[in-house]
Amino acid sequence: MKKQPPIVCISNTTWHGAYTKSTVQLMSLLAQEREVLFVEYPFTIKDVVTTWLGRQQAPVRRMLGMEPRMQQIKTAYGTIVHHLVVPPVLPVDFIPLNAVFEVFFQWNARQYRRTVRRAMRQLGFENAIVVTAYNPFYGLPLIGKLDEQLNVYYCYDGIGTRRHGQRIFARDRWFSEAVDAIITSSDFIRQEKLPRNPETYTVKNGVDYELFRPYAKQALRQHGDRPKVGYLGSMDHRFDIDTVEHAIKNLSEYEFEFVGSLRNETVRDRLDVYPNTTFRPPVRPDEVPALMADCEVGIIPYLANDINRSIYPLKINEYLAVGVPVVMTAFAHLPEFEGYAWQTDGAEAFARALREAVATDSPERIQARTAFAQCNSWPAKAKEFDQLLNQLYQQKT
Repeated sequence: MKKQPPIVCISNTTWHGAYTKSTVQLMSLLAQEREVLFVEYPFTIKDVVTTWLGRQQAPVRRMLGMEPRMQQIKTAYGTIVHHLVVPPVLPVDFIPLNAVFEVFFQWNARQYRRTVRRAMRQLGFENAIVVTAYNPFYGLPLIGKLDEQLNVYYCYDGIGTRRHGQRIFARDRWFSEAVDAIITSSDFIRQEKLPRNPETYTVKNGVDYELFRPYAKQALRQHGDRPKVGYLGSMDHRFDIDTVEHAIKNLSEYEFEFVGSLRNETVRDRLDVYPNTTFRPPVRPDEVPALMADCEVGIIPYLANDINRSIYPLKINEYLAVGVPVVMTAFAHLPEFEGYAWQTDGAEAFARALREAVATDSPERIQARTAFAQCNSWPAKAKEFDQLLNQLYQQKT
């Protein structure tokens, strides 16, 4: 048994997937010094049915107990994490009446809690640290029920209504006030949470630098090649279609390549009509560095709204790790990237910044970007996160 107190991570994501997740990166590295139990996203009975129909891929056999619900995963960093899948819960978010919703949700919470406690007994976890990663719905009924020594809320995104509706705001408020501390991924989220909990801190997102380093550019592409503008990531409700379409129309000599999950079909419907655009499906995380390195510029075109103000985008450090300049809309306050990325206000400024990023690039700037990204590696961020957990644990005990 490792000496540091174990961690139980109440996650709101799956472990596996086509994109990098800050929770997975941090837990993989924290497992170097601690035992870590990662509790998978709580799938519902609906997920079981859609998996049987071939429309989804959920771990149904483990959910139903036909295979062990708890298994060990060897991470990309060579560590071992205990991975737990809970039994399927009831889909309840659609229930309009709060009294009825609470009856069924509390049944879900009891099932969830029993499964987690059983796994902790099997692992011999005592005086654990509970890290609830963006999951206040299940984090709240677990407070004090896992014999934990410390309870931390890890907030890596803004709170929205797309999944849980308006109920999420009250749950987030109650949970923020009830936990021992909050760790956020951006300064904006920290300022939002501080009135709810004075023990609120920030550990910003990082990059798997060792994965990206072998693909880092050493020089500019040969003169005469058509500059490629790349976007890698989900294309969803956050994507600023108007700004990107303006750039595509006004930079006909540039190629625009979009790689990732198309969750908003309007993006492709509007942009794929232009001859200088290409759409590609999602790729594995290990395929991302080579695709980014093949671009002259990487873009992060998010809409400037209340939800996106809280974002510290993972992909910004990934672009920089391979030496690619970044042009993004001014969706969040990110002053630490001044000199490495363009933050633009308006469609014309976005297109102008793309031209400037290509025209002013140099081997010296490429090297500066990769060096900056190295300082933001996930091992560095995990060390910061671990030191903060130790500090909070000692204060509590």
